[in-house]
Amino acid sequence: MIDKPKIIIVGAGPMALDYAKVLKALNCEFITIGNSKNGAKNFEDKTGIKVILGGIENFLKKHSSTDFGAYKVIVAVNEHLLGKVTRLLIRNGFKSILLEKPGGLDISDIKNVHSLSLKEKADIYIAYNRRFFASTLCLKEHIKADGGVTSFNFEFTEWGHIIKDLKKNKDILNEWFIQNSSHVIDLAFSIGGNPKNMQSFVSGGQSWHPKGTIFSGAGITDKGALFSYNANWDSAGRWWVEFLTKENRYIMKPMEQLYRQKRGSIKIDQIKLDDELDKTFKPGLYRQVEAYLNYPKKLMTIDNQIIMLPNYSKILGDNISNE
Repeated sequence: MIDKPKIIIVGAGPMALDYAKVLKALNCEFITIGNSKNGAKNFEDKTGIKVILGGIENFLKKHSSTDFGAYKVIVAVNEHLLGKVTRLLIRNGFKSILLEKPGGLDISDIKNVHSLSLKEKADIYIAYNRRFFASTLCLKEHIKADGGVTSFNFEFTEWGHIIKDLKKNKDILNEWFIQNSSHVIDLAFSIGGNPKNMQSFVSGGQSWHPKGTIFSGAGITDKGALFSYNANWDSAGRWWVEFLTKENRYIMKPMEQLYRQKRGSIKIDQIKLDDELDKTFKPGLYRQVEAYLNYPKKLMTIDNQIIMLPNYSKILGDNISNE
């Protein structure tokens, strides 16, 4: 049994590298478990930290222990393995896991992780790093000072002409909406409130994402804020969100920056941010990892994600329940 460190990164790809950079800056000892020799070599070359090869299953067989509940784990594996790896960790006694968004390959996979986490009393946190952008944290302070959100709008256009040629597993591309676009939607609803009534429209669709490529909708949240959204993956566009209060319009376009338009003015000013951490590390990641290690209540839980799933499904034109 390995006595320390008590932090494990599962995965040795690009996302794992970003986590390793943060953990090193926080002076945290950790081990990294990988499966790909090429990925491991790249990780070792860039971090100077040796990767334990053979994958998480082999590691667990060799280090079987009743002490795994004391470990913190960051799951940063390939998207189609997120649910499988997390369930394996839960079954082996791990109780605290920071899981890369959205928490599984698809809605069914996420639900299976959630069910097992309830049964085994494991705390699963979903890593939506945009919740920890300097722009997001600053925005929330301004909104609070203004008395709250009255309405908001967002766009989650993906560059379909680029995505279709990505060397990605077909199952991942088919779930691109929840795998990638959910970043924007999660941020919008985490600030503006959870939809209590929403009308959604979907059209288009490509072979790699037959569920649709053009989206539009509107509704009202449990905070009383009206909202609208759109996305056209077959045309031009980008991710952005904007929130309106009684005094100001706040614009995140790009989402790493924050702009303000005051009531009665057409001028749009950029708000200065304390964003050095977002420039040094993958944006939002330092504060997200810091929260996981010290203030986990600041993170999104898999319980929260389960509440969001019907919203994602409805935006896709389906209707599901949490039953």
